[in-house]
Amino acid sequence: MLLIECKDVKKYFGDRILLDIENLKVYAADRIGIVGVNGAGKTTLMHILTKRLRPDEGWVKGYERHAYISQLEKPERESLDREMASKFGISDSWQERMSGGEKTRFKLAAAFSENMDLIFADEPTSNLDMEGIELLERMLEEYKGALILISHDRSFLDKLCTQIWEIENGKVKVYKGNYSDYCILKSEERTRKAFEYEAYVKEKKRLEEAIGQTKEKAKGIKKAPKRMGNSEARLHKMGDQKSKANLDRAVKRMASRIVHLEVKEKPIKQEGIKLDMEDIHKLHSKIIIEGEHIHKAFGEKLLFKNGAFSIYNGAKVGLIGPNGCGKSTLIKMIINQDPSIKLSKGAKIGYFSQDMNILKENLTILENVLEDSAYPQSFARTLLARLLIKGEDVHKKIHLLSGGERVKVSFAKILLQDIHLLILDEPTNYMDVNALEVIEDALKDYDRTLLFVSHDRKFVRALADHIMTIENHDIKMFKGSYAAYIESRNKIVERGKKEIEKEILILQNRLSEVLGKLSIPAKKDDPVALDKEYHEILGRLNRLKSSL
Repeated sequence: MLLIECKDVKKYFGDRILLDIENLKVYAADRIGIVGVNGAGKTTLMHILTKRLRPDEGWVKGYERHAYISQLEKPERESLDREMASKFGISDSWQERMSGGEKTRFKLAAAFSENMDLIFADEPTSNLDMEGIELLERMLEEYKGALILISHDRSFLDKLCTQIWEIENGKVKVYKGNYSDYCILKSEERTRKAFEYEAYVKEKKRLEEAIGQTKEKAKGIKKAPKRMGNSEARLHKMGDQKSKANLDRAVKRMASRIVHLEVKEKPIKQEGIKLDMEDIHKLHSKIIIEGEHIHKAFGEKLLFKNGAFSIYNGAKVGLIGPNGCGKSTLIKMIINQDPSIKLSKGAKIGYFSQDMNILKENLTILENVLEDSAYPQSFARTLLARLLIKGEDVHKKIHLLSGGERVKVSFAKILLQDIHLLILDEPTNYMDVNALEVIEDALKDYDRTLLFVSHDRKFVRALADHIMTIENHDIKMFKGSYAAYIESRNKIVERGKKEIEKEILILQNRLSEVLGKLSIPAKKDDPVALDKEYHEILGRLNRLKSSL
């Protein structure tokens, strides 16, 4: 069943064409992920497909009944039935004071409540912790309708998508498969383009050399000798003229072949990025930072009780855990040099956060990046170019930049500093997939200590050789990759899984009883007490489910 079709669609941004689409179709079974660099037009395309925005040219025939999830818009409904609310672990009514993660969960629950045949989702994993992302994945896997989503979460795109739409230079190209399939196809495309370009250059060079040789041969045709008689000279001249004409025609044919050669653009060669420094800048302490007797509470909310940790010099530590467990608080305690946390003597910290307050508005991109750089300008420009900030763009003032550009410049500035401990707080938020992969490549070979908070599983999997978690007000360290950590956790969980599942079943039965009484209360029932019990059971269920 065809749900959406658009044809000859064009959308302009000022005098620049943002989208130029010949034809796109969406069918009932499609699971589509939209990717592209920041500013490519991903959200604009989604707004056109949902008819929130009219194209400047062309037409869109769209399925009218759909759900739309956006971080920037309120949910399509502000109340939920309690069963759906319980699935997502949130209140059944919309409240502005909810956290970002709770608001995202509410919007998702509202979308699923409508039983639509098509869901649009613009960055649905933003503000969700790993448990929330995995819950959303399970819900969307069970969902039977069509799905169109924008996401920088590559694991999410891998899990759910059967098509990837790439927006590049205004055009939309469709790739079959999930995100990993798309990467393979893109790599094959680059290889093929490089081969075609080399073949084009080789053939053009061969023809140009042949033309040069033929012209030289034509010049070498001698005139008739003076001692030759007139009759002989005429015959000689006629032969020479014929030979020269043949050579001239050959030159024209080869020149025509050059003109008609299909021109192949030279593929852009990506320069490698290796963030290492001279040994004289390095710190030789075995442990770069450690904490003991860490205690932190906000009112009655206890985060840490007698916590402790050690981070070894050169380690790449992924700090993970559910929203609200204290990850950002711990980062701030490190940055602010809390008395319970000791930094190795002489160690310097670089810190990236979403507020991007390290940028100076009155300076250019290049001036900002070079201000504290331990690397030469040529290397800084290479890094910026890989982040698609090229040429004259490096001379733009910061106040002229978009949010996505600011994030990239902040990253570049932090990465180029002469520091011993690099701390990144949610670096993957608001980053396009291209920039994420550039940052990953740079950090894989980073020879200093790295501590980062992220809910992006692929990012954590690619970089971390230690996992730090916050559990039961304590800080725990796991030596090993994210995959090894998950395997270890699963073994522990499996032992108590049966007992937990048994308790979940009992609580679910009781929850159904409470819901029944709340729906049709008897005279002896106390609605206030039942409502309180409902929320207590719901909270307990969510905690148990998250531990499985």
